[in-house]
Amino acid sequence: MDIEPLLAAAEELLAVPSTEERPGDLLRALELVLDFAGPGFAVERFSSGGKPSALVYPGERPARFSVIFNAHLDVVPAPPHQFRPRREGDRLYARGAQDMKVSALVLAQVFREQAARLPYPIALQLVTDEEVGGRNGTLHQLEQGVDADFALIGEQSGLRVVTDSKGMVVASLRATGRGAHGAYPWLGDNALVKLGRSLADLLAAYPVTSEEVWRTTVNVARVETPNQARNQVPESAQAWLDIRFPAEDLDLNGRSVQEIAGHLAGFCQPGVTPVVDHVDPPHHADRGRPEVLRLQQAIRNQGYDPAFLRKHGSADGRFYYRRGVDAVIFGIGGDGQHGPDEYADLTTIVPYHRALTEFLTLGVSPP
Repeated sequence: MDIEPLLAAAEELLAVPSTEERPGDLLRALELVLDFAGPGFAVERFSSGGKPSALVYPGERPARFSVIFNAHLDVVPAPPHQFRPRREGDRLYARGAQDMKVSALVLAQVFREQAARLPYPIALQLVTDEEVGGRNGTLHQLEQGVDADFALIGEQSGLRVVTDSKGMVVASLRATGRGAHGAYPWLGDNALVKLGRSLADLLAAYPVTSEEVWRTTVNVARVETPNQARNQVPESAQAWLDIRFPAEDLDLNGRSVQEIAGHLAGFCQPGVTPVVDHVDPPHHADRGRPEVLRLQQAIRNQGYDPAFLRKHGSADGRFYYRRGVDAVIFGIGGDGQHGPDEYADLTTIVPYHRALTEFLTLGVSPP
């Protein structure tokens, strides 16, 4: 593999500030990767919520692909200098370098090289909204009938295999009380105090951890009241909750919005009501299925340890999991995602390309 043409394409792609609020740049990033994937393939375009996406495949779309390569081309916001890529030794610095524009281009290159040769159908799925939830990209395509036996998502993993990631509950606790003058608190009913007690009960069940743990965590992201002065007893209060849960948590996994709200209500004081905005399921893939074992062998053949990883954040694999499709995350190395010093480890690009190629072709006779 000649890495220089790919790096030239990567620097062009990384210079595009493809953030949520820039629809023109989302489309521009998509077009750049479609051009890189090359001609000769069917390109099916989708649009939902103002977010463009595409599905690329040889020939006609089958009822079900054997493998889908999934890549997102959107990034989180960054200062302008992070959209000026720079190489320093074996590192390529830029917003999106690790998460996940470089991996996206490698997926596109392997697809370009192998898709038409394989005796089974594969597709390249390109989306532009993963960083803001994925509902208008991967989920939208699945709702339009796109289906697969197995999905490989190019999120960063350092050439290891992610088979599990947590689900997410976005919720609020809303407290109501009775306002009064702060000098006469007995005349009021302090909504913030009730909210604080409810949060304490919730965090006693899901304590804040100081180290990595594979269990449900609760982040209290914001607490607010409408008070404009110190000498007011707050008549209402609200807390934002970001809850992440593994598939093993049966209080949350597989539960409806109403059931999860009922579970949270068990921690609430009278006058405090949980409101669940939305629930995303966790992601889990069978570690013993043939595609996973084949991918591990391909990684091992490059001299890397194909260890299994679990991610605490969510990714688009959860949409496949909800439909009974196993999906794994497999991407290049690097560090600093969403931070000021995000970079891709250039030494992992060639073994990543080779591992993807072997994954697709192990046991397949050449045409």
